[in-house]
Amino acid sequence: MKVRASIKSLKKQPGAQVVRRRGRVHVINKLNPRFKGRQG
Repeated sequence: MKVRASIKSLKKQPGAQVVRRRGRVHVINKLNPRFKGRQG
């Protein structure tokens, strides 16, 4: 998982979902799990 200041690049991947969990922004991707990410 990538922890980064901006998750814009992960958001553009096909199949990406942006989810808020416990005040953090997560990107989850069922199609390509390599592109998981967290912000905050």
